[in-house]
Amino acid sequence: MPAPAPAPASQAAAPATAPAPATAPAPRTPAPASQAPGSATAPAPQMPAPAPAPASQAAAPATAPAPATAPAPRTPAPASQAPSGATPSTPRTPTPARPTGPALPPPHGTPAPQGLEAAAAPLASVPPGPEGPATYGSTALPGPEGTSALGAAVPPAPQGTATPGVAAPPAPEDGAGPWAGYDPWAAAQAREPLQQTGAKVLTRAQRRRRAWRWVVGWTLAVAVVSGGTGGVVGAYVERERLDGVRLPQPGSAPDSMAGIAARALPSVVTLHVRGDDEAGTGTGFVLDAQGHILTNNHVVEPAGPDGEISVTFGDGDTAKAEVVGRDAGYDLAVVRVRGVHGLTPLPLGDSDDVQVGDPVVAIGAPFDLAGTVTSGIISAKERPITAGGEKSDGSDLSYVDALQTDAPINPGNSGGPLLDSHARVIGINSAIRSAGGGTGADGGQSGSIGLGFAIPVNQAKRVAEELIDHGHATHPVIGVTLDMGYTGDGARIGDKGANGGPAVTRGGPGDRAGLRAGDVITEADGARVRTGRELIVKIRAHRPGDRLRLTVERDGTEREVSLVLGASGQN
Repeated sequence: MPAPAPAPASQAAAPATAPAPATAPAPRTPAPASQAPGSATAPAPQMPAPAPAPASQAAAPATAPAPATAPAPRTPAPASQAPSGATPSTPRTPTPARPTGPALPPPHGTPAPQGLEAAAAPLASVPPGPEGPATYGSTALPGPEGTSALGAAVPPAPQGTATPGVAAPPAPEDGAGPWAGYDPWAAAQAREPLQQTGAKVLTRAQRRRRAWRWVVGWTLAVAVVSGGTGGVVGAYVERERLDGVRLPQPGSAPDSMAGIAARALPSVVTLHVRGDDEAGTGTGFVLDAQGHILTNNHVVEPAGPDGEISVTFGDGDTAKAEVVGRDAGYDLAVVRVRGVHGLTPLPLGDSDDVQVGDPVVAIGAPFDLAGTVTSGIISAKERPITAGGEKSDGSDLSYVDALQTDAPINPGNSGGPLLDSHARVIGINSAIRSAGGGTGADGGQSGSIGLGFAIPVNQAKRVAEELIDHGHATHPVIGVTLDMGYTGDGARIGDKGANGGPAVTRGGPGDRAGLRAGDVITEADGARVRTGRELIVKIRAHRPGDRLRLTVERDGTEREVSLVLGASGQN
């Protein structure tokens, strides 16, 4: 192997070792101007014998020349170790190392450890990087004097050398660099705290002044409101004399006569009927919110097919009405008003639960005096009455198993409600007994003598539902023709029918029960029957399909029969 070329005069002879790893200058501690890195020089072959080093470099360690510094990553990778005189393992062509110079001052002023030169030879060598100026910004960890961050020996830079094209940074004063004194965590404490809105934080004095302004403002507002409230309360006390004696004045009880009237009057109406030949006035009450109104048949009958019916409500409003359905046998009719909203129906009670002596209230328009309220008691129950009969064919005759009351009922009350103590309808005022001795609708325009009659609401409810649904009502029948001229005790079955046919309808309820012509019915459901009209009233108190028990006398012998009521059309 040929002898190495002589080293430059500025370098001292050193044993043939692998080049030391290059060290990148740390960006936060730039090298002094006197030790700026110079341009790299080509390595020379080693001399057979070491030459004496200059006096300025006598202290330099006997290490191999350092290769030129190349742009290094933030974490330089060490090269594998090589034996003395071997070429680096990397395929790169080694670049000349810069001349060695005086030793770099140890970082943080710590002296370099002894015996570092002896430890430098076996360390891993780093191939030299490409020729060029050192790159600032590479990561360099501090180490002892003359060593890199990984422990490799670093030769000192020669004095007076500089890297071509790179200006040396100014020397720091008193060891302070461009980032000296910078503390990112202390910066936020030195400035005023910021808010997210960017508004400046008020000082303590400003906050105190603002708090006082709020206190004063709210105090003034409370004072103004308190003064106004006190004035209003004082005026009210002065007007109502709350400081004086106040005697109790309770309102009407719900079950008092006044309370009943107050609840019922808004649902009671007055009907004015005008026909071709006559006119009349009657009463009715609201059944539902759809505008259906229940009244007596004899109230609306004068209107005929072409007449006019006007309904006046408790608040004075008036509306036209039309007949939905009517039935002379029950003396009931339903009319309807349209386009009227906010109607309040009257609740319906149970007429079967009524007891003799119960208090009642009657409301109507006697002699066209709307909203007249009278009171009384139930005088009797199941009082069989007939009303009408002014027509020769008896088509206007009604049969009612009525409630009797002493509440004053006069002409114009017909169709009005008879109420219990809970303001529920238990009957429909229909007829009165007049002083002339007749019983009829409105008593022939005579006054009340304390004998009034009302259709039980249970019967009226069924008829009203049929009138609204079908326009007519069905009547329960036993399928026989009665002899209305019989003067004996009981109801006698006639010899012939109304049209000359058999008195007992073939296949009817009476025929199936074994009734015959000439039989006398003396009881119905255990109640005594005295006349034919009373039997009709007892039958009309039931529904079609109900079972009825009859006591029948035939040839001086009584026997009991049971039958199911049939149904017939109107009358």
